[in-house]
Amino acid sequence: MDSKKLLAYCLTKPGAFEDYPFGPDPIVVKVASKLFALLSRQSGVDILSLKCNPEYAQILRSHYSGTIIPGYHLNKRHWNTIRLDGKVPEAEIQRLIDHSYDLVYNSLPKRLRSGEKGAAKEAQLG
Repeated sequence: MDSKKLLAYCLTKPGAFEDYPFGPDPIVVKVASKLFALLSRQSGVDILSLKCNPEYAQILRSHYSGTIIPGYHLNKRHWNTIRLDGKVPEAEIQRLIDHSYDLVYNSLPKRLRSGEKGAAKEAQLG
């Protein structure tokens, strides 16, 4: 799955939007004011960084050694960086995006998780 398709998938999440707080690279995908995905390019390879449960992060790093690594420039315990080199199946990457989004979304204040699709989006504006 290429980075454009991954970005499009991230943006299907309720309230998700892209942001560029660090300049044109990386592309940061947020819900409300919290990021759940970063897309970038490193040494000619697209990379995707996602939030992850710490125990699950370790399992993924062991299973996909060298392809899923501790978060690049992020909290190494709670973030993984995935080299988009074709070694991790597309369905697995989508599950990891879902997992990251859920972790971040569920940490939002209850008023932003009201079930209304616009609530998290409104939070980014206000």
